[in-house]
Amino acid sequence: MYLTYISTILLALILQSSQVKFEQLIGTWQLVHFDAMDELRNSPQYKSSDSAMRAGLEYKIQNRLENTVYIFVAGDSLKYTDYVKSEVVQKKATIEINSNNILTIKTGSEVKQAKIVAFGTERMVLQPISTSPGSGKLVFEKIK
Repeated sequence: MYLTYISTILLALILQSSQVKFEQLIGTWQLVHFDAMDELRNSPQYKSSDSAMRAGLEYKIQNRLENTVYIFVAGDSLKYTDYVKSEVVQKKATIEINSNNILTIKTGSEVKQAKIVAFGTERMVLQPISTSPGSGKLVFEKIK
């Protein structure tokens, strides 16, 4: 029984430490979880707000999840949704992945980076590289 646990842990470490290739990303990925949502739900402001306020925030969270889609296209391209002044907009970027699984997304002069901390054929976890608070992990599931 312990050998099963050890084997599973070793396999997870090997998969986690292997380099992700761009070809593995090709397809459509939907955001299903963002750590900042948990922080919001656990905040004193959220807990002390009335049910209408919480319902409004839950609607915004669900809207963000449903509208955050990354479409990796053969070559080095990414099509994704973003929010600009509370509006959902479509953007296109170029992508680079280095040997440390750092994903660099370039949209014009804007550059964002995230570490791919877990990757499988159906699930990807990104940790944004940012100095701003609220940059917790993002969990994506492959939908196409």
